[in-house]
Amino acid sequence: MPAVVKVRLPSWLKFLLGLVMVAVVVILVKHLHIHTFVQQTLESALLWIKDLGAIGVLVYMVVYNLATIFFIPGSLLTLGGGAIYGVFWGSVYVFLAATIGATLAFLIGRYAARNWIEHQIEGNNKFQAIETAIAKEGLKVVLLTRLSPIFPFNLLNYALGVTRVSLKDYVLGSVGMIPGTVLYVYIGSLAGDIARIGSQTTLSPQAQAAQWVIRIVGFVATVAVTLYITRLARTALAQSVGAEDINNEVGDRHE
Repeated sequence: MPAVVKVRLPSWLKFLLGLVMVAVVVILVKHLHIHTFVQQTLESALLWIKDLGAIGVLVYMVVYNLATIFFIPGSLLTLGGGAIYGVFWGSVYVFLAATIGATLAFLIGRYAARNWIEHQIEGNNKFQAIETAIAKEGLKVVLLTRLSPIFPFNLLNYALGVTRVSLKDYVLGSVGMIPGTVLYVYIGSLAGDIARIGSQTTLSPQAQAAQWVIRIVGFVATVAVTLYITRLARTALAQSVGAEDINNEVGDRHE
């Protein structure tokens, strides 16, 4: 029986293939009008949920969970929560739904990909040291990334799942979603109609002020998390290099 030959692709080729795949997805989304289809589907689902009454809350949360898991942007659903349930209850339902959906995605990422990640970094002491350092400060890292708008919500759920951040820190860090959640729910409540939430709505001065506050908070959080993770990485690297030097010195003495 002929031996199976495993071909290892060079890193640059893997990166190039990844870019090609992303480009193909973008082209398909643009030309097949997938975004419009998704928006129309979500609007129809929201209208259906609105007519369900009390049971609609549970259906709304399930739909939000599925959207989170399958990388469907939740902004329209968040706006819809404000239009259907108002600011207070809309914020409560959206936050609970987003947290549950994010936790499910986190667990999928952890148990579906974690073993592969550990295999890839096996033997790389520096990377392991950095990951361990970030895991120790998991609550702060998750909280800051949730406040920062540059980290895509759906992708971040899976990305954090393959790190060593504890489930407890991950869930507690979800409170960082509250400011953005309340703002989007509030904007949705101003629309008051499902059919209008996908269109540009003229914001009141109060909503515009709140939007700017969220942007400023997000910018500060982005800078903070970048500096914080950089400092953790540098500290972990220094400790890793120091440990390697000690091990090498001990090895040299035994030779």
